[in-house]
Amino acid sequence: MPDLARASLARTRRLVVKLGTNVLMRGDGLPALGRLYGILESVAALRRQGKEVLLVSSGAIGLGAQQLGFERRPETLADKQACAAVGQGRLMALYQEGFARLGGVAAQVLLTEYDFANRQRFLNLRATLERLLELGVVPIINENDTVSTVELESPAGFPTAPVFGDNDKLSALVASGVEADVLVILSDVDGLYTGNPHKDPEARLIPVVRELTPEVEACADGQGARGRGGMASKLAAVKVATAAGAQVVIAGGSVPGILDRILAGQEAGTLFLAGRRLRSKKRWIAHASQLSGRIRVNPGAQEALRAGRASLLSNGVVALEGSFARDDVVAVADEHGRDFARGVATMDREEAGRAGKGNVLVSRDTFVLLEAH
Repeated sequence: MPDLARASLARTRRLVVKLGTNVLMRGDGLPALGRLYGILESVAALRRQGKEVLLVSSGAIGLGAQQLGFERRPETLADKQACAAVGQGRLMALYQEGFARLGGVAAQVLLTEYDFANRQRFLNLRATLERLLELGVVPIINENDTVSTVELESPAGFPTAPVFGDNDKLSALVASGVEADVLVILSDVDGLYTGNPHKDPEARLIPVVRELTPEVEACADGQGARGRGGMASKLAAVKVATAAGAQVVIAGGSVPGILDRILAGQEAGTLFLAGRRLRSKKRWIAHASQLSGRIRVNPGAQEALRAGRASLLSNGVVALEGSFARDDVVAVADEHGRDFARGVATMDREEAGRAGKGNVLVSRDTFVLLEAH
């Protein structure tokens, strides 16, 4: 299966490539122009073969820090946002100049969590990306660090984790949204190792991962000096992308011709095999939506929901949290508050609180188990 899976990479029609800060920047803080232009040449060649490519690029904060004279990565939010404001223009100039020399066109797409958390904005984003690809443009996607905040809070005041906290997760959400065949994450490491290769000389590269088991996830350790995402964040991205039916490759971005090798089906980096593709809306519910509340259920309801044979009924509810409205996404948790699923509420919090027995609070059509994804 691994050889066949790698061979299938050559048939890729649409791919997302994520470039980490440590791929775009040299050790002295200056842009790695030779490395970047080599990757852009590979992308241009893929475009000529009729493949569609989207790039998710880090580097704005690093480039801004270099231009502003920071000796190390900025730590305060204000400094990070200031560096991003300075560096984003420079980052796009590198891409636009590079693709112009190769006869291509690049487009800047800056995103925040809300572009994914809100369903209509998410659909608008997907339509825009689809149109750019139709026009032969290479979208250059990055988090809008100048205005983004680390945490996201719903209008109702229900605290929730950010939809994405780094460009690894962002690249996976993009791959899911456009239904890419492959996500390639280029980093300063050559793939997933049995241990941290910077600390453990005995660590071995894992060529193929069929399933993200707890044992596989335990291999993640450490992160780069300039980037935000370590291997743990990359494996979180793998979960999102493989649930969308995409294969994922984590590979070293400093290896010459790395994209050509991957798309030729050669052994390079770590290949994560695709899972069963969820329907588009269920993928959004599971990974990109913003939570507005939580519904705790009793053990009997939890068992029925896990078995996938029932909707969430009012008589299985033990507690309601948050001020969710009808059609908001809510977490579904056990009686102790541990989330195990998500779904779309069929009624608001007040209605749910006074609903009689047998009323559907979350339909099985929008119900998504989290552990499986």
